Amino acid sequence: MTRRRKYGDAGQAFPIYIMVMGGLLFLALAYFAVGQATVNRGGAQTAADAAALAAAQYTRDQLADEWVREVLDPAKWEDIFTGNGQGLEPSCPRAGQLAEQNDAHLLRCDPEGLEFTVDVQTNKSMGKSVVPITESKRSKASATAVIKPLCTFPPLTADAAPKVLPILTCRNSRQWELDPKNLTELPKPQDLFDVHLADR
Repeated sequence: MTRRRKYGDAGQAFPIYIMVMGGLLFLALAYFAVGQATVNRGGAQTAADAAALAAAQYTRDQLADEWVREVLDPAKWEDIFTGNGQGLEPSCPRAGQLAEQNDAHLLRCDPEGLEFTVDVQTNKSMGKSVVPITESKRSKASATAVIKPLCTFPPLTADAAPKVLPILTCRNSRQWELDPKNLTELPKPQDLFDVHLADR
């Protein structure tokens, strides 16, 4: 009688064992799906950051080039350093290129002054999993990049000598005393402007 009870207990435990293992397997697959979603969201954020920075850097380089062209006309410096350059090309196509390089596409690109905000969506879905929606779900992310002028200069005065350029004070208090007759060394774009992601 005792031996039969042991066999009976083992028979009853087997279905419970199968249920427990099935539950553990489901949990493992669910955690895997969460991991897939996290990786997909991370890829979307990387693409958004890269796209926003690309747009800002493209405009930064254009502003720096314009400053070099107009270096002998200090009256135009203020507009350039506040982002109001003349004939700037749109920066959103550059943002779209960087999004594509990161396996995503641009949903929105909104340049406003010295700030550039983008929304992107991943090209790939989160993949198949025990959660059916992940097979068609694509992650979205947003990012904003900012151009920050790094240089200051004294305002022009009516009696200023026409051939004397203002002293440009830039990053780390470095001063550029520009000689109109010898402009062989000028600040580089990264000396004139900083580009960084805005705090989220």
